[in-house]
Amino acid sequence: MSVLTVGFDLDMTLVDSRPGIAAAYRALTARTGVHVDAEVAVSRLGPPLRTEIAHWFPPEQVEEAVTIYRELYPAYAITPTVPLPGARAALDAVRARGGRVLVVTSKIGRLARLHLDHLGLTVDELAGDLFAEEKASALRAHGATHYVGDHVADMVAAGAAGVPGIGVATGPCSADDLHGAGAAVVLGDLGGFPAALDRMIRLALEQ
Repeated sequence: MSVLTVGFDLDMTLVDSRPGIAAAYRALTARTGVHVDAEVAVSRLGPPLRTEIAHWFPPEQVEEAVTIYRELYPAYAITPTVPLPGARAALDAVRARGGRVLVVTSKIGRLARLHLDHLGLTVDELAGDLFAEEKASALRAHGATHYVGDHVADMVAAGAAGVPGIGVATGPCSADDLHGAGAAVVLGDLGGFPAALDRMIRLALEQ
């Protein structure tokens, strides 16, 4: 087996960013006058920002709205965000087994880094602004052996990279959705991750 390198998605996998992102969307509405239903928006986190913005803004205003949102984001979204249950222990578990931690997210890298630094979540590599199959390039480039995520697109990424996908049902996708998208294992949350990782390592060594 290759050197253990576990990739993690960020939003709703490692962190619950819904309160902060909702605040950023409300600030975007206040700045632009265009209504964004923040609660609806945060109920479907996962796809790229432009995808969500396009639900609320006409096509010719999407890029400007993305720019404004990202300008507002540090002031509104970082402080309210908290680690999800088991997140710190999951990262510690990878390192305790001699592994490396990679975060691959659809969020742009500089904003993802603000979350990680604010919460004291230390990772070895960070790749941002990637979604679904796009994430596979980063997983391959960094030698990922597993990928953990809450969205069906994360399981697609794992499959495209040729590594086992570990689903966590803490985001918008159900356990059945994650299984259907190809997850090798699905957990209720990251609390079960260390034991699941040990089982997967043993299976890989036996093959």
